[in-house]
Amino acid sequence: MTGYGKAILQLPSKKISFEVKSLNSKQTDINIRIPSFYKEKEAEIRQAAARVLERGKIEIGLYSEITGVEKAPVINKDLIKEYLGQLKALSAEAEVSGNLLDIVMKMPDSMKPAETEIDENEWLEIKKVIDQGLVNLMNFRHIEGEKLKDDFLQRTAIIREKMNATTQFEEERVARIKERLSKGLSEINERPDENRYEQELIYYLEKLDITEEKVRLKSHLDYFEELLEEGGAVGKKLGFISQEIGREVNTMGSKANHAGMQKLVVEMKDELEKIKEQVLNIL
Repeated sequence: MTGYGKAILQLPSKKISFEVKSLNSKQTDINIRIPSFYKEKEAEIRQAAARVLERGKIEIGLYSEITGVEKAPVINKDLIKEYLGQLKALSAEAEVSGNLLDIVMKMPDSMKPAETEIDENEWLEIKKVIDQGLVNLMNFRHIEGEKLKDDFLQRTAIIREKMNATTQFEEERVARIKERLSKGLSEINERPDENRYEQELIYYLEKLDITEEKVRLKSHLDYFEELLEEGGAVGKKLGFISQEIGREVNTMGSKANHAGMQKLVVEMKDELEKIKEQVLNIL
């Protein structure tokens, strides 16, 4: 699920900033931007993020900003001599002249940083900042998760309400079936066999009965809400239960045979679609 975390470390001569962002994804996809000086620590940062964040599309940035006096960079003498030799030869061939040293000093790696190895004590402090940034992201996720939980509970409550409201149409549906059968018999001028008439009526009532669907739908809603209270990585389970809820609602719609009940089914589907969209944002 989405999240954002940041932490800052102020060292004597520089400021280290760590930022991490996450979006929902079925796999763990980590992209890291890091200064070349700390490149050897990239795998360590990646492992720390994977342990905490489980899965998701994760963007990590480690930034270093000079804020104080550092040791002066070291001139890369051997490389500069090589550059100058090549440029002198090229200048002679092209019959051009100029201040070659100025050109060389702007070329890649002419200057080397005074520090060529990471100070391990400094890195221990940076690791604390990385850990804090990851904790901040998890706290952000937790807050977002609580908001999603409240939204889910509101929508499951609405689905329950609409499901229970279908009861008001039961008597009318039975009356309509009786009326339809009676009208059909009267049109063919036949006096019905009472036993056969009752059997046909029961057949149609059972065919349109949604009691089992309502019982299963209630069970699925109960389980969905239990998972919300359970917490943890329940996103996949919530997705599966959402599908089962949809199956029962669809069956109720196919059996509705009543405009008022069909309207309630459509409203339940609308709430369920919103639930399914949000479930994709849960681990």
